[in-house]
Amino acid sequence: MSGSFVVRARRVVLPDGERPAAVHVTDGRIRAVTGFHDAGGNAATLADDEVLIPGLVDSHVHVNEPGRTEWEGFASATRAAAAGGVTTIVDKPLNSIPPTVDVKALHVKRQAAEGQVSVDVAFWGGAVPGNASQLPQLLAAGAVGVKCFLLDSGVPEFPPLDDEQLRVVLIELAAVDGLLIAHCEDDDVIAAAPDPGGTRYATFLASRPGAAEETAIGRLISAARDTGARVHVVHLADADSLPLVRAARADGVRITVETCPHYLTFSAEDVPDGDTSYKCCPPIREAAHREALWAALAAGEIDLVVSDHSPCTPELKRLDVGDFGLAWGGIAGLQVALPAVWTGARARGLTLSDVVRWMSEAPARLAGLPGKGGIVAGRDADLVAFAPDERRVVGPLHHRNPVTPYAGRELAGVVRRTWLRGLVVEPDGAPAGRLLIRGQDG
Repeated sequence: MSGSFVVRARRVVLPDGERPAAVHVTDGRIRAVTGFHDAGGNAATLADDEVLIPGLVDSHVHVNEPGRTEWEGFASATRAAAAGGVTTIVDKPLNSIPPTVDVKALHVKRQAAEGQVSVDVAFWGGAVPGNASQLPQLLAAGAVGVKCFLLDSGVPEFPPLDDEQLRVVLIELAAVDGLLIAHCEDDDVIAAAPDPGGTRYATFLASRPGAAEETAIGRLISAARDTGARVHVVHLADADSLPLVRAARADGVRITVETCPHYLTFSAEDVPDGDTSYKCCPPIREAAHREALWAALAAGEIDLVVSDHSPCTPELKRLDVGDFGLAWGGIAGLQVALPAVWTGARARGLTLSDVVRWMSEAPARLAGLPGKGGIVAGRDADLVAFAPDERRVVGPLHHRNPVTPYAGRELAGVVRRTWLRGLVVEPDGAPAGRLLIRGQDG
């Protein structure tokens, strides 16, 4: 990529805060960040109602291609990402066939994505029973880390780890300082809970109690403490698990935590019975949990916010019968993650700098992508012109399938333009994204 330009704004979100600035771009990289009036004569200036922020990094996206491309796919997912101000996604290893559990499967995934992506894409590997010895090679081939389930994943080709298998995996990863990210719910706790079937959301919520998260997080912490490995809890919904994480960190356990926009936006009390677009696992919990998650983000106890975009076909959501027990669990929200989080953040007195830290800087650090995550000289010129005060009702999205609980909801903040490595991403333009590997700086 060649060419130079300058974009300036009276509000630019930088690592040390928000201020007027000019961002100088050369050959797709940020060459310098200077004062607003040091831009030179060829600068493009954002509108007064726009803020320049770094492109977001969403480290939790189920693209589902190959194998279940009718659920989503690289072309549609990355168009949705760009429209939502997300310039890098990290694809999950399951719901595609084959799952990304060895080097061969990673190559298959990369071949499926090649030439289709409108934003940059990196890949998680997967840890399943029997593949622990292959995980260092998977990391060496470019996977940013590995994902596991501590209970049934919902797809037979990606089985969960028991406690012994978990420790074997962590020993292998600790030897190469690899990262394990874990879906933390406990099968035994859920087996003792009520059946999830029927149209009442309260019944589904009772079928996956908070104790299931707490028990599984306790298992993960114990294994991480014993092995010294790095671990990460995905999609935390149960705020009562936070004291476990706090105590583990105080003991030196290397553990990080994420939550998701749907846990910060919705509450169990407001989910309509029969509306299975809200079904996800772990479930959207009561408003008290939502508010405690916000408080933990503000306090730095939760590290990042990512979408857990997990769509499926409308038929699998079973809106025809509204049965939460039958419906596929997953929220489609990649394109609206930024306005959803910003709407909640500003209502609680938090800032765009906070949102950028949770949704750009921290996910880039988690995934080991040093060229991403901030408006900093030397990094990729991934930029977003964001109008934080404009409000819009969520309508048709670029996701392959239309089912989302955000439909019809008014959110604050509109993405006006997205630059990927210095190029404006056009909705119908040629895909210009790249496939990234762990440690890649651009």
